[in-house]
Amino acid sequence: MKLIIAIIKPFKLEDVKAALTAVGVSGMTVTDVKGFGRQKGHTEIYRGSEYTVDFLPKLRLEIAVADELVASTLDAILGSARTGKIGDGKIFVLPLGDLVRIRTGEQGESAV
Repeated sequence: MKLIIAIIKPFKLEDVKAALTAVGVSGMTVTDVKGFGRQKGHTEIYRGSEYTVDFLPKLRLEIAVADELVASTLDAILGSARTGKIGDGKIFVLPLGDLVRIRTGEQGESAV
């Protein structure tokens, strides 16, 4: 099993969700986050004053998948979240030691 963490632009959430549902991903956790990478933020003007926005709004998706779904999940996220512009985000793939469904006590891949 793997834990896939994807940082994406907020307006791409519905596209990513639809693509993940199409490949068989049954659930995910979405968190509002702020951050920056190479983009380094930007400047804005508010009431005549210029200020720098260092941290940009992003969404963090956390998805637990079985090993055989990793490649299709990555392809779905890449295909649906990419705009081709700076700030599209990142995807991290981490090994997942164990998983337990609280309601039933199921463990491992059956709990995904």
